[in-house]
Amino acid sequence: MTEAARIATLERATSESSIRLSLNLDGTGEADIDTGVPFFDHMLTAFARHSLTDLSVHAEGDIHIDVHHTVEDTGILLGQAILAALGDKHGISRYGDASVPLDEALAQAVVDISGRPYLVHSGEPEGFEFHLIGGHFTGSMVRHFFEALTLNARLSVHLRLLAGRDPHHIAEAEFKAFARAFRTAKAKDPLVTGIPSTKGAL
Repeated sequence: MTEAARIATLERATSESSIRLSLNLDGTGEADIDTGVPFFDHMLTAFARHSLTDLSVHAEGDIHIDVHHTVEDTGILLGQAILAALGDKHGISRYGDASVPLDEALAQAVVDISGRPYLVHSGEPEGFEFHLIGGHFTGSMVRHFFEALTLNARLSVHLRLLAGRDPHHIAEAEFKAFARAFRTAKAKDPLVTGIPSTKGAL
């Protein structure tokens, strides 16, 4: 019996953004990203590559006002696509834990594909949330993106910055740590039969 492909294609359109997103959870990390926000494109490309998720995102948003709506709406849609592609979560590892360095920065992410959305996010230095990375992406968008993603994918995520000075490195280490932890959690485990939960559902 052939297992169903873990893929999803979704669209979201509001007065603030229009987004089309496709992903394959069993991909090789190929990315085709164009959100109009260059640093965000860089972060989504890193997520795809390091989680081994094929990801296509094309977004048009009111970035002449702020990047907030485009980043948030992309997080919402990515979370919804992850949830759809996971299906009944049969045979997955469920849990993932990764620590990723980027020069002076070090981030840790722990992911549980639990069906219960929760984000614990800590460790970013004071003032990081106000810093403009690449002249357009504020540090506050990192947390905001992960809030939107975890809520809509129904993941439990603990994301901690353990060290870091450069804002670019801090954000990228966090995205990569999440990607690596998610890669482990979503992977099929040959030792798991059925749903990895005593409740029988996730």
